[in-house]
This record gives sequence, structure tokens and C-alpha cells, in this order.
Amino acid sequence: MREMSTSPWTRPHDWAEVVLGVVAVLTPLWMQTDTAAMWTLIVLGALVAIDGLVSLAMPGLVYGEGIQIVLGALLFISPWVIGYSGLTGAAWSSWIIGGLTMIAGAAALPVANAAHDRMAGQH
Repeated sequence: MREMSTSPWTRPHDWAEVVLGVVAVLTPLWMQTDTAAMWTLIVLGALVAIDGLVSLAMPGLVYGEGIQIVLGALLFISPWVIGYSGLTGAAWSSWIIGGLTMIAGAAALPVANAAHDRMAGQH
């Protein structure tokens, strides 16, 4: 497991983050949204997916997982903050994808720390 965690493109937590980000970006295609909800899902989803790709490419990048947790929290609270909690499908998508993103980021944090420690020991 330790070998897998230091190899680029092999960590399942980060792949989950990429998939969650892509689902958020595509959500306005199948859920009713207004302009604010659409752009919130697209922008936050793209940031989640991009950060997941960066974490996949650089497995020792610990702060990337912290960013995932923050992005997931922003996505989770966005229906209330941006004001689209009345759009049931878009709101539930934000809550579910945001919650899963926070869980994936938190689960990947110890793996990223181990990869970082191992890579730091090689210098």
C-alpha cells in the first residue's frame, strides 16, 4: 500500500475526487438550476476535479487534500449561501457531492502525509 501511495496516478481517493468534480460540473445538464447554481456547480466542480488531478500527479502534495476538504465544504454550504436550496436536485447534488468530497479529502490526507514523508526521506 505504501508503494502505491507514492506512485503517481494510483490513489483511489484522488480518482474519486476527480469523478466527484466532473459529476458536479455536469450536474446542470440533468438537474434544474438557475444561473447562480449552475455556475457554482461548474466552478467548484472544476476546482475539485483539477485539485484531484494535481494530487494524482503529485502524491506527496499534502495541502492538496486540505484544499479538497475546503472545496467540499464550500460545495456543501453553497445552496444556502448562494441561495439555491429551493432547487431540490441541484441542492441535493451539492450536499452529496460536497460531503463525499470532504470525506475523500479527509481519507486521502493520511495517505498523502505518508507519501510526503517517504518522498522527503529520499532527499
